[in-house]
Amino acid sequence: MEIRIAGLTKDFSSEGKRIRALDHVDLTIPANRIFTLLGPSGCGKTTLLRCIVGLESPDSGEIAIGDEIVLSKERSIFVPPEKRGLGMVFQTYAIWPHMNVFDNVAYPLKSRNTPMEEIRIRVAKALAFVQMEGFETRPSTKLSGGQQQRVALARALVAEPKVILFDEPLSNLDAKLREETRKELRRFLTELNITAVYVTHDRVEALALSDRIAVMRAGRIVEVGDPKKIYFRSDSRFVADFIGRANLLRGRVVMLEDAHAVIDTDIGTIVGLNSQKIAPGQEAVLCVRPEFIKLAATGAAGGRNIFRGKVETLLFTGEAYEGEIRIGDTLVTTTISPTVPVAEGGELFLSFDPDHCFLLPA
Repeated sequence: MEIRIAGLTKDFSSEGKRIRALDHVDLTIPANRIFTLLGPSGCGKTTLLRCIVGLESPDSGEIAIGDEIVLSKERSIFVPPEKRGLGMVFQTYAIWPHMNVFDNVAYPLKSRNTPMEEIRIRVAKALAFVQMEGFETRPSTKLSGGQQQRVALARALVAEPKVILFDEPLSNLDAKLREETRKELRRFLTELNITAVYVTHDRVEALALSDRIAVMRAGRIVEVGDPKKIYFRSDSRFVADFIGRANLLRGRVVMLEDAHAVIDTDIGTIVGLNSQKIAPGQEAVLCVRPEFIKLAATGAAGGRNIFRGKVETLLFTGEAYEGEIRIGDTLVTTTISPTVPVAEGGELFLSFDPDHCFLLPA
């Protein structure tokens, strides 16, 4: 079920001031895809989600789910949340402690006076889908965090919604469980072939789960794209920096070479991709991810995109070192294999992959 949002604005009052949470948001969320709203705290992503659900009423704009307009301030249309055919998984899961697993999952159906035999069938189906068969009589207070997350998902699915929405549902899990649950959730949603709208501030979560990502900032949509496009070829300096660790080097374009450009930076001349078609003479920012900066052979100085630097810091993370390398007056972050004999204070040569250095407007 496709969701179309047009001209959505929402203001809040705080200490006598008006704060704009959503600023004329236009967005199309494709049907049967996992669509993530990603951004820093306070950017408006949860407010936008709550407007889709109907828990917030925007000041202007329109929302359509499929062929039905569920909100239009101009036409005085407001379909209440329970009539929108949506399921939602909250950050806190909202599992009722006085109910067992069956009653928690069955609640949406009981509230609609669904016949008990149908409730049993649909609850069993939902619990089987989230691999919680046999837990029907388990008290909710005896569930782990991961099990609570599955029960919350089963409860959201049991009413067979057109769209399911998630408000940072993994933020309360520890790192290992969050990683495992992320994989399961991706599999569940892919098998369901349902429209899912997912809110998070965690870039890894967004990249791992999503078919499409909308990055938000200050109540606006900054950029929309698939995870690889957002990570490798972002159109925005803010998005490039927010979506992952990045070295951002200011400079000026000297000349063009087919799809690449030569740019003068504080550490020297670098060749990078110029998909934004920044013209010679213009200022630009060159973005390169740490994983695309490799060690070069000793004595390689003088080659293209090869620089000599001094190791300032090394942080061992298990699968790699995170290193800060000083090139001139600039610190560059890179990843180094733990098998490489390198130490703080040592010198080395770094090679920047031209196909993974990309230019952004200054």
